[in-house]
Amino acid sequence: MSTLAAAPAPQAGSARITSWRLLVNNRLATAGLVLLGTILLLTALAPILPLPDPNATAPADRLKPVLTAGHLLGTDQLGRDILSRLLWGTRVSVAVGFAATFIAAGIGSAIGIVAGYAGGRIDNAMMRGIDMLMAFPYILLALAIVAALGPGLMNALYAIALVNIPFFARNVRGVTLGYAHREFVDAARLSGKGHLSIILTEVLPNVMPVIVITMSTTAGWMILETAGLSFLGLGAQPPQADLGSMLGEGRAQIFTAPHVSIVPGVMIFLIVISLNVLGDGIRDVLDPRLRSGALARPGPVTEVARDRTAPASTADDAVLVIEKLETGFRQGGEFIPAVRGVSLHVKPGKCLGLIGESGSGKSVTALSVMGLVASPPGVIRNGAVYVGNEDVLSMPETRLIAKRGSRVAYVFQDPLTTLHPMVAIGRQVEESIAAHQSISAADCRKKAIELLEKVGIPDARARSVHYPHQLSGGQRQRVGIAMALANDPEIIIADEPTTALDVTVQARILELLRDLQRERGMALLFITHDFGIVSEFCDRVAVMKDGEIVETGETRQVLADPQHAYTKRLIACVPELGTGARFLDRVATLFAEDKKEVA
Repeated sequence: MSTLAAAPAPQAGSARITSWRLLVNNRLATAGLVLLGTILLLTALAPILPLPDPNATAPADRLKPVLTAGHLLGTDQLGRDILSRLLWGTRVSVAVGFAATFIAAGIGSAIGIVAGYAGGRIDNAMMRGIDMLMAFPYILLALAIVAALGPGLMNALYAIALVNIPFFARNVRGVTLGYAHREFVDAARLSGKGHLSIILTEVLPNVMPVIVITMSTTAGWMILETAGLSFLGLGAQPPQADLGSMLGEGRAQIFTAPHVSIVPGVMIFLIVISLNVLGDGIRDVLDPRLRSGALARPGPVTEVARDRTAPASTADDAVLVIEKLETGFRQGGEFIPAVRGVSLHVKPGKCLGLIGESGSGKSVTALSVMGLVASPPGVIRNGAVYVGNEDVLSMPETRLIAKRGSRVAYVFQDPLTTLHPMVAIGRQVEESIAAHQSISAADCRKKAIELLEKVGIPDARARSVHYPHQLSGGQRQRVGIAMALANDPEIIIADEPTTALDVTVQARILELLRDLQRERGMALLFITHDFGIVSEFCDRVAVMKDGEIVETGETRQVLADPQHAYTKRLIACVPELGTGARFLDRVATLFAEDKKEVA
């Protein structure tokens, strides 16, 4: 506990990284933001910059090249300054593109929310109308609308906004359907809220990130589409300039004065690419699953610090040895440890129970064994993990991946998160076998059926073609155990495999694990928060609190004579028959003592 007390506390406010820092950490999105900001700043300053009149013609100065004195980007076929027309034209293109985006987002999102929330005939009628719009190629539909309304910048804006409404409506409706019958929406209905109030206060805040993401990723295409209409002469009309009309006017001089068309073309490219990469960054920032502080995809193995201290193994007769393990997570440039100085060992044929409250670091310790902590942001800063006589943390990536499932296998808490929902369970067991064994497809299937039978799946051959959702929770967990046993591993790490199961199924799963362990002589690291399970199932126990091992020893000895106050509290929280109200009094006393200790 002294090590824990001496550990530096994270700075106030650093636990949760801000959206701005998340965006800045994405270098590509930051580059897009800087580029777009520079363009918008220049266009905003166009009225006060010392630029010529963008519509003033000077035939004597026509088609001047780039870097001509007084004309930084040259002149066009009428002698007009290209830089001036570029900045003023960019103002028009950006304004029209953003206005079209807001109009399409507003109307399309409203349609999507109402359709998704109302459902039934209203949903059907609205979506059939959207389908009619989507039946036409959007650019051809935009051309038809402008042809009907007449050429002009405002008509082009309406056309572009109208053809993009279906895109927003479809996206938002799909998300709204997922929220329309959620528990918090039903609770709002029961509280007496009206439909409009529910949409504005319950549904819209949850759908808003999707709307923002869609807007940020489509604004660039809106500008591009507007430029396309102007290029065809259906948007901005002379002498007014926008990027599309400049590009269209310059195509006649593409061979004699290519800069007249290249300059606006490059500006369109820069605006669209900056909006797209910025939109991708905003999408990542608004994704709550990425708020850990890292926007990169986790690598195949956990990052190991180059200056890691790797102590030697202190238990030669153990099949799994963890020595002074320190694993943590990087957040905003800081390293926040999750486990510190953890040392454990498991002998062949024995079961070690790792027990502690939720958040104590049990799962991080288990995932660190085979480098499965998501990285970024996870980092193993110190310590060593020995499987046999080999330090896992020093292995090359390919070799470490090969050890997963062959020498060390995992059984996780919720099999629904580890079983593929679209693949039959028999096929998933076959994949576990084929990943490490070179056998024929027929032999692989035969072994998979045998494993399913071994773990107690009734009528295994017929059930092997079923999908995870067709099985009960206990049967899915048995499939997970079968996959773990597929390659006769030396070590199985079971991370709270019975927490989500009822008591009867829990007992059967524990009995199955115990029988398989004894039959095959495997070492078992069993993670739980229930001392009742530990007392019946484990040979040794290690108690974890706040990322540290506070007590370890033989299970009987620890249960009979716990040395640490935290261990005593955990044991005291196990209900005993016949104690009645005294049990609640005992728990209340323990909580009071715990509060005093924290204070």
